[in-house]
Amino acid sequence: MKDKIGRVMLVVFINAAAVLGPRVSLGWAQTASQPPADHPQVTVHGRKFTPRSILVRNMGTPEDQTAQFPPHKIIGNLYYVGTRTLSSFLIATPQDNILINSTYERNAQTIEKSVEQLGFKFTDIKILLGTHAHGDHQEGDALIKQLTGAQTMAMAEDVPALQAMKPGGKEHPIDKTLHDGETVTLGGTTLTAHLTPGHTRGCTTWTMKAQERGKNYNVVIGCSLRPPSTLTPEVVAEFSHSFPLVRSLACDVPLGDHPAQYNLEEKYAKLQEGARNPFIDPDGCTYEVDIEETMFHALLDEQQKAGGH
Repeated sequence: MKDKIGRVMLVVFINAAAVLGPRVSLGWAQTASQPPADHPQVTVHGRKFTPRSILVRNMGTPEDQTAQFPPHKIIGNLYYVGTRTLSSFLIATPQDNILINSTYERNAQTIEKSVEQLGFKFTDIKILLGTHAHGDHQEGDALIKQLTGAQTMAMAEDVPALQAMKPGGKEHPIDKTLHDGETVTLGGTTLTAHLTPGHTRGCTTWTMKAQERGKNYNVVIGCSLRPPSTLTPEVVAEFSHSFPLVRSLACDVPLGDHPAQYNLEEKYAKLQEGARNPFIDPDGCTYEVDIEETMFHALLDEQQKAGGH
């Protein structure tokens, strides 16, 4: 089993080294030959986590990263159109549609298939957003724009890393630069971009309201809060800002750029059983931040002890 995980991790990290560009050491991969350490270990909500186990949980296998997860309505006009382990969200409006996270370029056809299975036209995507400048979330931006003509928008702090992301030599499209607190509105739906740096400089958590049965719900599409193996003073300052900010957001429907961050498989199974909408989960709104903040402090403590502090 350990050998199998090791082989999977090697493939994951080789892919990461090829596409992530600047700040790879501060992102979800360190080097192609060295996966995250299997320490420190923390226990959160009754489960044990290490940096390595969190990455494996998020990414799964190479097949998981490309295999279609059943497309489905989450709440209101918000739909899931991603893979087993890489989230893509469609916001459908009377005017046109918004896509959050193109994921890998090779997943464009999978996203298109999901969008059309839900009864929407892929070419009706007119705004393309992302959570952060890593290949597993935004490598496909250029191709999606080419296929749909969508206007691409990105948080200013992530622009350099996005511009360095050039699959097949394609220039990374950025039609509009966003800033913390700025809004994006289309067809009566407004999303707010919150700068939650640490995982990347421009990590963006998106919030919006969705309606179900006449009631409005606060949706939070979280950007990864997974800390890197080495915590520089800059990254420490970024996370010290991001953790309390995320906790302060009004939240009824917690989502994330990896399905495991909000227990998609379990909630989807309940959805199929006809249960009350399982994605309405206020108690789960701090689930991921609890894990990542606990890990952050454990890593910082370990690093300080190793440095003699």
